[in-house]
Amino acid sequence: MPKLLHDHRVFWRQFRENYHSTGAIAPSSRFLSQALSRYVGDSPGKSQRVLEVGPGTGAVTSHLVRRLGPSDRFDLVELNEQFVRRLGERFAHEPHFKRVAERSQILHQRLEDLPGKHEYDVIVSGLPLNNFAVADVQQILATMVGLLKPGGVLSFFQYVAIRKARALVSNRHERARLQGISRALDGLLGPHEERRDCIWRNLPPAWVHHVRMPAG
Repeated sequence: MPKLLHDHRVFWRQFRENYHSTGAIAPSSRFLSQALSRYVGDSPGKSQRVLEVGPGTGAVTSHLVRRLGPSDRFDLVELNEQFVRRLGERFAHEPHFKRVAERSQILHQRLEDLPGKHEYDVIVSGLPLNNFAVADVQQILATMVGLLKPGGVLSFFQYVAIRKARALVSNRHERARLQGISRALDGLLGPHEERRDCIWRNLPPAWVHHVRMPAG
């Protein structure tokens, strides 16, 4: 319980100071985390390379590390320095994190600066896409798709009806931004969404989208 309260305090402080890139008022619930982790460790006998984007204090990470197989590799990309520090503490001290620490690396940088293409079997994203400019959302989605191997899966979430609710109280410029984000997401989800989970036991409730790229 003290660890959980500490993570909530860290998350809340970063939400207040960096709302644009944090985007939530609390870490993801275990139900949301379980849904986002669905495709990690689901290929017995085959190693996976997994990327988590925007792990924050590690609410989803704690489920991912439990699902990783003995030969899986795990990268985490986090821009927030406080979150990077907290993740480092968890990999150094918590049993489930320590088990995979030698096969994991925390990358303190922007997603868009990751080198290479077709590197990952599974990508799990916690980025608050609704907070970004349309061009940034388009670039983030393109980067994640480019990093996936053929047949790879991207899992990410959106809060239920959040763009519609924000559009009702927004000016014309903000409504246009939100509509642009919807079009960018629809362009990815329309041809490639494999599964969608609705997680009501989260604050706020969320959709989890699972997108699979063509195997070639």
